[in-house]
Amino acid sequence: MKAKSSNISKRRAAAKAKDTSSKIYQRRRAEIAVAAARVFNKKGFQGTTISAVAEELQIDRASIYYYISSKEELFDEVIREASEENVAKAQRIQKSDARASEKLRTLMVELMASYAATYPLLYIYIREDLTQVSDTRSKWASQMRKINRDYDNAVTAIIEEGYKDGSFKDIGSPRLVAYGILGMLNWTNRWFTPSKAKVPPRELGEMFANLVISGLE
Repeated sequence: MKAKSSNISKRRAAAKAKDTSSKIYQRRRAEIAVAAARVFNKKGFQGTTISAVAEELQIDRASIYYYISSKEELFDEVIREASEENVAKAQRIQKSDARASEKLRTLMVELMASYAATYPLLYIYIREDLTQVSDTRSKWASQMRKINRDYDNAVTAIIEEGYKDGSFKDIGSPRLVAYGILGMLNWTNRWFTPSKAKVPPRELGEMFANLVISGLE
């Protein structure tokens, strides 16, 4: 068993050294990520195995190890990249010259668009309990907690700006208002499926923004 595992590791290391920057390598990783997303959505993180992903792709498990070392690596990498992109976008919106109400609207629309574009990966992440991850993923969990804080801070800052410039009436703690807004958007993980939705994600984000902003103005 150890010999087999060692051979797989050597094959994967050789493949990565040779092909990591190639379009074929990156395309194949993307295909594996898409297949893994389907399996994650059906089975959840705990129920997903590399074998299940291989079966979804109709290839042997060893082939996957050319591209990833574990399901944790695949899941964590995709989630971190998507979340970092969302934080960067939220911070750009927050620092723009628009009024607070328009900033909030844009942020909500963009977040719903991101949930749809990455479906179902970010929704799976939302359902994960970061306090329960294994020790081997503790660094990733710490990174994700910081990413979450940065996003929360961007939304909170927009609410604070709205209080100051008169866009919003002061109804209480900006932080709690931000949590309420994000809670509403995040709850869509329970019922929103982009391929089956009658309302497109950006339009849905607009609806939620209208609801929130009308309550704050």
